[in-house]
Amino acid sequence: MSVPDVSAVTIGDLISLHGRRAVVTGGSVGIGHAIARRLAEAGASVLIGDLEDAEGPADAIGRDVGGTVIGCHLDVSDAASIAACVQRAKRELGGLDIWVNNAGIYPSRPLMELTDHDWDRVLDVNLRGSFIGAREAARCMIEAGRGGVILNLASTAGFKAGGPGVAHYVSSKHAVIGLTKSLAVELGPHDIRVLAIAPTLIRTPGIDAGEAAFRSAGLGDMLDSYAQRLPLGRVGVPDDVARVALFCASDLALFMTGSTLLVDAGDVAL
Repeated sequence: MSVPDVSAVTIGDLISLHGRRAVVTGGSVGIGHAIARRLAEAGASVLIGDLEDAEGPADAIGRDVGGTVIGCHLDVSDAASIAACVQRAKRELGGLDIWVNNAGIYPSRPLMELTDHDWDRVLDVNLRGSFIGAREAARCMIEAGRGGVILNLASTAGFKAGGPGVAHYVSSKHAVIGLTKSLAVELGPHDIRVLAIAPTLIRTPGIDAGEAAFRSAGLGDMLDSYAQRLPLGRVGVPDDVARVALFCASDLALFMTGSTLLVDAGDVAL
């Protein structure tokens, strides 16, 4: 099996996701919510999976852009929860064409204070959750015989150390990039493309909370300080990542697999 040549297809048809079904893990807020919104705007039916309230954010996207958007409780550290999410997508959306492994955590703890539990928790969510999500999504896609796309959220921390206190996070994101390459090799013959996206610092609710704490401690404006060192002059917003996710999920990227796309304002180039 090989991907088709779409040279004669219009740009509008290439970017359209009409008739496709997508799942976005961690889709209630931040980057995941922005991705779910862009996929829905492009015509996909979308299931948002999240530990927090997923139905409210799903309803909000449905009201704003139309289409079918549903919420589902999902714990990506629990294989049974992931499998149940896949089954719900099959039952309520009619199948699965796009799976976005977005859910992740970013705790900070110095190496000498980093416990086995701390390490396991980050690797369970960020790496094991991505692996199981990809595996279960691929099973569904192979069974349907339509191919598909799996997107993994990596990070610029997958290319560098990322500073002190995040050895577990950095390790998980390096591994996600390697997992993406391996999955691409195994799933390519089934017409399933696998790509990773590596953002720099993105302004999400969690980052805003950290910024407030940074300022209250008299340490200045963390985001402005970070932005000043980036070649493009600002930190990211969730939609900066969502637009790249839409590109990857669409047929515009039909001849791409195994790659990690940097969404970093030049961060890694420094």
